[in-house]
Amino acid sequence: MNFKLKIDKNEIDVQTEKLADQASGCCLIRMGETSLLCVSQQGKERSDLNFFPLTCNYEEKFYAAGKILGSRFIRREGRPSTKAVLNSRMIDRTIRPLFPKELKKEIQITSSCLSWDSKNGPIIPALIGTSIALSISDIPWQGPIGAVRVAKIAGNLVLNPTYEERENSDFEIIISGIEEKGEILVNMIEFQGKEVEEKIVLESFDFALPYLKDIIDFQKDLVKKIGKKKSALPPLFENKEIEKNVKKFLTEKLEKVIYQKDNQERSNGLESFKEEIFEKMKENISNPEEEKNNKISLIESILEKETERIIKETILNSPDDKEKRPDGRKLDEIRKIETDIGLLPRVHGSGLFTRGKTRVLSVLTLGAPGDEQLMDEMEISAKKGFLHHYNFPAYSSGETGPARSPGRREIGHGALAEKTISPLLPNKDDFPYTIRIVSEILSSNGSTSMASVSGACLALMDGGVPIKGPAAGVAMGLVKEGKKYKILTDIQGPEDHYGDMDFKIAGTEKGITAMQMDVKIRGIDKKIIEETLERAKTARLEILKTQNKTISTHRENLSPFAPRVYVLSINPEKIGTVIGPGGKMINKIIEECDVSIDIEDSGKVFVTSKDKEMGEKAIEWVKNLTREVVIGEIFQGKVKRIFGFGAMVEILPGQEGLVHISEFSDSRIEKVEDAVKIGDIVPVKVVGIDDQDRINLSAKQAGFKIKKKENV
Repeated sequence: MNFKLKIDKNEIDVQTEKLADQASGCCLIRMGETSLLCVSQQGKERSDLNFFPLTCNYEEKFYAAGKILGSRFIRREGRPSTKAVLNSRMIDRTIRPLFPKELKKEIQITSSCLSWDSKNGPIIPALIGTSIALSISDIPWQGPIGAVRVAKIAGNLVLNPTYEERENSDFEIIISGIEEKGEILVNMIEFQGKEVEEKIVLESFDFALPYLKDIIDFQKDLVKKIGKKKSALPPLFENKEIEKNVKKFLTEKLEKVIYQKDNQERSNGLESFKEEIFEKMKENISNPEEEKNNKISLIESILEKETERIIKETILNSPDDKEKRPDGRKLDEIRKIETDIGLLPRVHGSGLFTRGKTRVLSVLTLGAPGDEQLMDEMEISAKKGFLHHYNFPAYSSGETGPARSPGRREIGHGALAEKTISPLLPNKDDFPYTIRIVSEILSSNGSTSMASVSGACLALMDGGVPIKGPAAGVAMGLVKEGKKYKILTDIQGPEDHYGDMDFKIAGTEKGITAMQMDVKIRGIDKKIIEETLERAKTARLEILKTQNKTISTHRENLSPFAPRVYVLSINPEKIGTVIGPGGKMINKIIEECDVSIDIEDSGKVFVTSKDKEMGEKAIEWVKNLTREVVIGEIFQGKVKRIFGFGAMVEILPGQEGLVHISEFSDSRIEKVEDAVKIGDIVPVKVVGIDDQDRINLSAKQAGFKIKKKENV
């Protein structure tokens, strides 16, 4: 069956038949000519797990864009691109809070882009298509959700803008939401902007909410027509005796364990506490194995629920003058901040940012323009000159573990900080370097992605990169019960784990450059968003004030260990002269001057060198190669080759001209060797340039005199 919905200038077309017949739910969704197959699949029960086994995969198919990508030897899709990973995470953050907490079945979501029109981005139809695939399936899910992208372009808010429109936007935001008693609640936000004020950001929510409702209503009607009956949830394992005994034991001791200021002591205390409970409950845990696993799972579940209850109730019910968080802070209080720069002697810049027990070391590397990353993906083929990479080793959280390539979390956190800082970087004309920052998480207790924003800015300023201004970020939390709620500033581990929201907001003194929000409840209203933005601004300014005590603007000079990039513009028609036959000339310059050279089609030449003298030599060489000589100019040239009719004389590196035999002297000479030999330096004057840019020279007009041979 086919269903259509008109949303502003977009038409959403949904097909639900003759597709993945064995899947729990699926649809082919199209916006413009961008089409995605979205599939939901329910697997086996996993009661042995203490988490919900949900997997979300967004897949790029290169054929969707009419491309054959990859290396010469591998021509099929392999490891997902960074964009695909970020889209997978966005889908996960949107749908995860809407599954029943007791669901332990394996759920897999696959969204594959099958056709891409280069105008309409795939993530919005992917989010809506995933919602449809879940809503019409038998999988227990409490959707549907709506999703839109909003951008501000030339002072106007635009719904689901094209790629071309987005290039000129002040900001763009992806918002997803769900309907609750006639009200649209927001449950996922992804934002990037150019230092946007909070009040302007809020306008996008008022603009988006009616469209979200239309998309949700469209899906509800679709579900009525073709939706499957939801499968029943498995009965919860219950044991009143165990539950009573565990709760009695917890009541006496749990609160003391939770409310310890030191994170490591709290974590160790909870782990010891769990072992103590299991030891106490041994007599209640017996075989067979399945019953034993159920009882252990029940005890862990009770411990989790009681910990969450104590944390939430204490925060919600404490009076304003006696607000209490696990580490003793007030609700709007930021953990102690310490900053430092220039820790590492040989790197191009470094910054250390500490907030409570979270500590990040960010390291800057400046490279040549040619060090840019080549982006060859389904949606983009371009060069990327700014890279921020985030590493989260096991020791940062007091654990051991294998050293593997970056996972989705590392990629996502690194991208969020990169998105925050990108609008603040100088343009390539002013600062033609490739910039890479690596943020190493040394210690983690929440909000490491926001700490890496501060660390990266410290490293940039320490390295002398002329950014528009320093940035900082803060993770905001929420505890909500019914209509009662309290917002938490600068959440740490337990508040992130047991709280209802993780809202990361980053930017400068002027405004927001990036945001990311996910929730564990169904969603939040605009009032909570507005209040959160305002409190985050206060916190951000406070963090920036502390950062600025260490360094508030970039150093005047780059590190002495950073390369220098020299820029020269030449006539594009002369690019071939610089490169030379088979690259002979450019390779000669690179080898003799120990530099790297990058040339753009526009004629802009970048020479990167670690040695100033060698860099300047290479620039002068390129200048001479591309200099356009003028008739009448006089040079001291070097004789390179001799023929019967004249000699080729090099007047500039890579530029030669012919001195005819008659142009050496007013009197007749028998052969060129009577006047000069190879290697001689002779004065020459430019007397002509033909249509093929061949230069004719005269030695006699430049004052050259043939030396008389001595009698032997």
